[in-house]
Amino acid sequence: MITCILNNMKKTHFIILVLCYLFITSCSTKKEDGKLSPEIVSNPATASGSKDEKAMPEFKFEVTRHHFGDMKEGEVVSFSFPFKNVGEADLVIMDVATSCGCTSPFWPKDPIKPGQESKIDVTFNSAGKSGMVSKTITVFTNAVPSSRVLTISAEVN
Repeated sequence: MITCILNNMKKTHFIILVLCYLFITSCSTKKEDGKLSPEIVSNPATASGSKDEKAMPEFKFEVTRHHFGDMKEGEVVSFSFPFKNVGEADLVIMDVATSCGCTSPFWPKDPIKPGQESKIDVTFNSAGKSGMVSKTITVFTNAVPSSRVLTISAEVN
Protein backbone atom coordinates (compact mmCIF):
# COMPACT_ATOMS: atom_id res chain seq x y z
CA MET A 1 0.00 0.00 0.00
CA ILE A 2 2.83 2.44 0.82
CA THR A 3 4.42 1.65 -2.54
CA CYS A 4 1.13 2.45 -4.28
CA ILE A 5 0.89 5.83 -2.46
CA LEU A 6 4.49 6.70 -3.36
CA ASN A 7 3.88 5.82 -7.02
CA ASN A 8 0.76 8.05 -7.09
CA MET A 9 2.76 10.91 -5.50
CA LYS A 10 5.50 10.51 -8.10
CA LYS A 11 2.92 10.58 -10.89
CA THR A 12 1.27 13.68 -9.41
CA HIS A 13 4.60 15.49 -9.07
CA PHE A 14 5.53 14.51 -12.62
CA ILE A 15 2.21 15.83 -13.98
CA ILE A 16 2.63 19.11 -12.06
CA LEU A 17 6.17 19.47 -13.40
CA VAL A 18 5.04 18.88 -17.00
CA LEU A 19 2.18 21.38 -16.63
CA CYS A 20 4.55 24.01 -15.22
CA TYR A 21 6.95 23.47 -18.11
CA LEU A 22 4.16 23.80 -20.66
CA PHE A 23 2.88 26.95 -19.01
CA ILE A 24 6.30 28.58 -18.88
CA THR A 25 7.20 27.74 -22.47
CA SER A 26 3.81 28.89 -23.80
CA CYS A 27 4.35 32.35 -22.23
CA SER A 28 7.78 32.81 -23.72
CA THR A 29 8.95 36.30 -24.56
CA LYS A 30 11.72 34.98 -26.80
CA LYS A 31 11.72 35.29 -30.56
CA GLU A 32 12.49 32.36 -32.86
CA ASP A 33 16.20 33.20 -32.82
CA GLY A 34 16.24 32.79 -29.01
CA LYS A 35 16.59 36.49 -28.20
CA LEU A 36 14.20 38.40 -25.99
CA SER A 37 11.46 40.30 -27.74
CA PRO A 38 11.58 44.10 -27.24
CA GLU A 39 7.79 44.14 -26.76
CA ILE A 40 8.20 42.96 -23.16
CA VAL A 41 9.19 46.51 -22.16
CA SER A 42 6.84 49.43 -22.74
CA ASN A 43 8.84 52.56 -21.97
CA PRO A 44 7.79 55.76 -23.73
CA ALA A 45 11.20 57.41 -23.29
CA THR A 46 14.35 56.18 -24.98
CA ALA A 47 18.04 56.61 -24.28
CA SER A 48 18.23 59.20 -27.05
CA GLY A 49 15.59 61.25 -25.25
CA SER A 50 12.99 60.94 -28.00
CA LYS A 51 9.57 59.64 -27.09
CA ASP A 52 7.49 56.83 -28.44
CA GLU A 53 4.36 57.64 -30.43
CA LYS A 54 2.37 57.15 -27.21
CA ALA A 55 1.21 60.43 -25.67
CA MET A 56 1.97 60.50 -21.95
CA PRO A 57 0.93 62.82 -19.12
CA GLU A 58 3.66 64.58 -17.19
CA PHE A 59 3.22 66.74 -14.13
CA LYS A 60 5.47 69.50 -12.91
CA PHE A 61 5.20 71.01 -9.45
CA GLU A 62 6.16 74.64 -8.79
CA VAL A 63 7.45 73.58 -5.35
CA THR A 64 7.78 70.16 -3.73
CA ARG A 65 8.67 71.30 -0.19
CA HIS A 66 7.03 73.73 2.21
CA HIS A 67 8.14 74.80 5.69
CA PHE A 68 5.36 76.28 7.85
CA GLY A 69 7.89 77.81 10.24
CA ASP A 70 7.25 78.08 13.99
CA MET A 71 3.79 77.13 15.20
CA LYS A 72 2.02 76.29 18.46
CA GLU A 73 1.12 72.71 19.29
CA GLY A 74 -2.50 72.08 18.28
CA GLU A 75 -2.48 74.63 15.46
CA VAL A 76 -3.89 73.52 12.08
CA VAL A 77 -2.27 74.90 8.92
CA SER A 78 -2.72 74.35 5.18
CA PHE A 79 -0.67 74.70 2.02
CA SER A 80 -1.39 74.21 -1.69
CA PHE A 81 1.13 72.54 -4.00
CA PRO A 82 0.34 73.90 -7.49
CA PHE A 83 1.24 71.79 -10.52
CA LYS A 84 0.70 71.69 -14.26
CA ASN A 85 0.18 68.81 -16.69
CA VAL A 86 3.03 69.51 -19.12
CA GLY A 87 2.49 66.20 -20.93
CA GLU A 88 0.46 65.27 -23.99
CA ALA A 89 -2.31 63.19 -22.36
CA ASP A 90 -4.78 63.49 -19.49
CA LEU A 91 -3.17 63.25 -16.06
CA VAL A 92 -5.07 61.15 -13.52
CA ILE A 93 -4.22 61.31 -9.83
CA MET A 94 -5.11 57.86 -8.56
CA ASP A 95 -4.21 58.34 -4.90
CA VAL A 96 -2.38 60.59 -2.48
CA ALA A 97 -0.87 58.96 0.61
CA THR A 98 0.55 60.71 3.66
CA SER A 99 3.14 59.55 6.17
CA CYS A 100 0.93 60.45 9.13
CA GLY A 101 -2.74 60.73 10.03
CA CYS A 102 -2.04 64.33 11.10
CA THR A 103 -1.76 65.28 7.41
CA SER A 104 -4.83 65.40 5.15
CA PRO A 105 -4.52 65.72 1.37
CA PHE A 106 -7.18 67.00 -1.05
CA TRP A 107 -6.65 66.52 -4.80
CA PRO A 108 -8.62 66.77 -8.06
CA LYS A 109 -10.57 63.61 -8.86
CA ASP A 110 -11.16 64.50 -12.53
CA PRO A 111 -8.45 64.10 -15.19
CA ILE A 112 -6.21 67.13 -15.69
CA LYS A 113 -5.96 67.96 -19.40
CA PRO A 114 -2.61 68.73 -21.09
CA GLY A 115 -1.62 72.32 -20.27
CA GLN A 116 -4.13 72.53 -17.41
CA GLU A 117 -3.05 73.61 -13.92
CA SER A 118 -4.34 72.29 -10.62
CA LYS A 119 -3.21 71.86 -7.02
CA ILE A 120 -2.93 69.43 -4.15
CA ASP A 121 -4.06 70.95 -0.86
CA VAL A 122 -2.49 69.64 2.34
CA THR A 123 -3.70 70.32 5.87
CA PHE A 124 -1.41 69.61 8.83
CA ASN A 125 -2.72 69.26 12.41
CA SER A 126 0.08 69.74 14.94
CA ALA A 127 -1.89 68.36 17.91
CA GLY A 128 0.35 66.04 19.94
CA LYS A 129 3.48 67.05 18.00
CA SER A 130 6.56 68.88 19.25
CA GLY A 131 9.92 69.92 17.89
CA MET A 132 10.93 69.73 14.25
CA VAL A 133 8.27 67.80 12.33
CA SER A 134 8.55 66.64 8.71
CA LYS A 135 5.81 64.76 6.82
CA THR A 136 5.65 63.37 3.29
CA ILE A 137 2.80 63.31 0.81
CA THR A 138 3.14 60.78 -2.03
CA VAL A 139 1.15 61.46 -5.20
CA PHE A 140 0.34 58.41 -7.38
CA THR A 141 -0.56 59.11 -11.03
CA ASN A 142 -0.66 57.61 -14.52
CA ALA A 143 2.41 59.69 -15.50
CA VAL A 144 6.03 58.59 -15.84
CA PRO A 145 7.38 58.54 -13.18
CA SER A 146 4.19 57.35 -11.56
CA SER A 147 4.75 58.90 -8.14
CA ARG A 148 6.09 62.14 -6.71
CA VAL A 149 6.90 62.95 -3.08
CA LEU A 150 5.99 66.31 -1.54
CA THR A 151 7.24 67.38 1.90
CA ILE A 152 5.91 69.67 4.60
CA SER A 153 7.71 70.61 7.80
CA ALA A 154 7.26 72.82 10.84
CA GLU A 155 8.83 73.67 14.17
CA VAL A 156 6.11 72.90 16.74
CA ASN A 157 6.46 74.65 20.14
